[in-house]
Amino acid sequence: MTDQTEFATAARKEWMGLLARAPEDAVMELWDMVPDHPAFDWLRSPEIGGVMVRGRTGGTGAPFNLGEMTVTRCSVVLKDGTVGHGYVQGRSKPKAQAAALLDAMMQTSAAGRIRAKVIDPLKQQISATKTTRAAKAAATKVEFFTMVRGED
Repeated sequence: MTDQTEFATAARKEWMGLLARAPEDAVMELWDMVPDHPAFDWLRSPEIGGVMVRGRTGGTGAPFNLGEMTVTRCSVVLKDGTVGHGYVQGRSKPKAQAAALLDAMMQTSAAGRIRAKVIDPLKQQISATKTTRAAKAAATKVEFFTMVRGED
């Protein structure tokens, strides 16, 4: 794989992951602000299913099945032949459709406009939410310390 291909793959992973994890209302609000939704055909209409989520103890231990998670997926093809896929958490068919169309549009000349109107604002919203959540958690932190008594 060339460096350019690896960069494109990493960038696509980033925006698809962002769309998958973002709250539905945030994605749909930003999607509605995109002025010209492209014409498309379905490759796979939205369908709801489940996936097994795996975990590792301490991040490095043996993998184990954590549980199942509901996901919605779909695939679209734009009139120019660009294919987009949407895999999102939960049972939202509209969000999966919007994610698939945004994925397809990010692979076209509209990428800069979509990044500015949807991807970057989503990234900022998620970052702000994480910061707020971390601040709330830090406020409840309890620090323990031991005083040395001088006896050995």
